[in-house]
Amino acid sequence: MLDLRLTHGGFYRHFDSKEELFAEALDRGLEQLARTVLSMVENGPRGGELKALIDSYLDIEHCGNVAGGCPVAPLAAEMARRPSKARAAFVRVLRNHILRLAKYVPGKTEAARERTARVLFSGMAGTLTMARVLVDDQQRQQFLDDAKKFYFDAVRQ
Repeated sequence: MLDLRLTHGGFYRHFDSKEELFAEALDRGLEQLARTVLSMVENGPRGGELKALIDSYLDIEHCGNVAGGCPVAPLAAEMARRPSKARAAFVRVLRNHILRLAKYVPGKTEAARERTARVLFSGMAGTLTMARVLVDDQQRQQFLDDAKKFYFDAVRQ
């Protein structure tokens, strides 16, 4: 804010509420994640989009990047304790992110792809959270590799 010559008050006046500020910050974090993941997906081999999506999200480097990685993994449990207005902002931003991912997920209808993308993303975010708890690097890598195989096999069926 100093570089922008803004005071705290000047900064906060750009938002109608804390929830709006939070939603904007979360949206930016997910947008950054989406750019990274989707570039891997789009630059990967044709027909391998889903595998690239799962591989890039459950990557050991992404797992180790707690500050710059997916904001959903560390925030989801805390959001359950927040007021409904904050949770609604979180869900709105999350839904938009899941819609971006759904086009890479198999399904006969758009609704089926969205449903699968919701479950896949929530599972992968939980996996990322649990992998970050593991102290041993080999155990962490094995946990991520097992999860990648599980999610890919489950979603392809």
